[in-house]
Parts: sequence; structure tokens; C-alpha cells
Amino acid sequence: MLRTRIIPTLLLRRGGLVKTIGFAGAKYVGDPINSVKIFNEKEVDELILLDIHASKQRVEPDYDLLSDIVSEAFMPIAYGGGVRSAGQARRLVGLGIEKIILNSAALRDIGLVRAVADKLGSSSTLVAVDVKRNWLGKARVFDASRGKLTSIDPVEHVRAAVAQGAGEIFINDVQRDGTGKGLDLAMIAAVAAAVRVPLIACGGAGSVADLRAAADAGASAVAAGSLFVYMGRHRAVMINYPAYAALEALFS
Repeated sequence: MLRTRIIPTLLLRRGGLVKTIGFAGAKYVGDPINSVKIFNEKEVDELILLDIHASKQRVEPDYDLLSDIVSEAFMPIAYGGGVRSAGQARRLVGLGIEKIILNSAALRDIGLVRAVADKLGSSSTLVAVDVKRNWLGKARVFDASRGKLTSIDPVEHVRAAVAQGAGEIFINDVQRDGTGKGLDLAMIAAVAAAVRVPLIACGGAGSVADLRAAADAGASAVAAGSLFVYMGRHRAVMINYPAYAALEALFS
């Protein structure tokens, strides 16, 4: 196991796998089950699934699809999208999902984090925070389900989530999503300094060097979508993942 976890992040929408840039313009890039099979072959240690349709439309998770994905996956899966109750979270864990990701629902009711953590344990309760900078350059929490920037300081929101029992934090940069321009290292450092639980950083990775930079800034793990879905400057769809030896050398 690598000291810094490197985690592919797949976006689901109506049963398909999509990719966005800046949380917009979702483009179909393939079948999630086929993608999971490829990640199996590449010996990926962990996977994140985010259903952006369930989140935005506030509908139930697609339990049938998730059951099919879990049955094919050789690695632990963290799932987020449409989870609004501890009962839904428990049902997902019953399917074989290892970690539940709470995002927009936790914005509306931070107590949901405590409810899920009490039922599943903090190690299975992950809170995701989408971050976007306002016109003054200040980082604020972005509510992706409503498509609007809030006035909430992401560091304070993360602290509140951990106080409610979150055992891990996932920070995703809206403006860097899908750009390959590198992650927001200052934001990563600020969040890492604020809490003592593991931090997953996401949004902007364009190379393995970006992964290392995020880890050096304080991330316990680095997640990426485009980096592992596209290949080459023409962004041809090709599921890929660095060889374990290359990652081991990078983070040694």
C-alpha cells in the first residue's frame, strides 16, 4: 500500500460514466462497469464513485447499478450522491460500499454526519466539500446540487463535519475540475492544518507530479478523474492508471 493513496474518481449520471470541466458540460466517456474492470486489472487500491445526477435531482442512489459495480470491483469503493439519510447509507453499506460520501445534504443538515457516523462509524463516514473562489479570491463552499456559491468558509465547514464524526474529508476544487492545471495547494494546506483526519484532495491533477505536490501540501490521498480517464493532448478516452512501481518511486 502506498503511503499516499492515489484514487480514481468516476462521475456517474443516469447509469453512464461522464466527465466534466468546472462541474459543467458533462461528457459521456463510457460504461462504469467496464471502467471498474480495467481498474481491477491495473490493481487500483481504492475507487470513488460520485453520482452527480442523484445529487442534483435529489433522487435515490441507483442501488441496482451500484450492486452490479460492487460485484465486479476488487477494490474498496466510496460512494456519494443522493444520500440524505442514515438509512440510505446503511443500505449502501449493505451492498458492499465501504465509505459513504456526504456533501450537499450535510450542507443543509450537518447533523446528518453524526447520524451516519453513529450507525456506520467514523471510518465509513466521509464528507465532501466542493470549493470555489469568489470574486475577491476567497475560498467558499460551493453547493453543486443548487449550482450556487455559498458564504461558508470551507475550513470552518470541514471542522464542523469532523466535530460531527466525519472520519475523512474530500476537498474538490470546482474551478480546477477537469482542467489539468494543478491542484490548489494553498487550500489543501489550510484544510490539512485544520483537522487531524485524512484529507483527500481533488480537482486539477494533470500529471503525476501534481499528485506529489498535493501530497507535499498535506493531502493524505489525491483523487483525479480526467488524469485516469483521458490520454494525450487530444483527450482520447482511455482508462489508465500509473504502474505501481512508478507511484512507489514518486512517493518514496
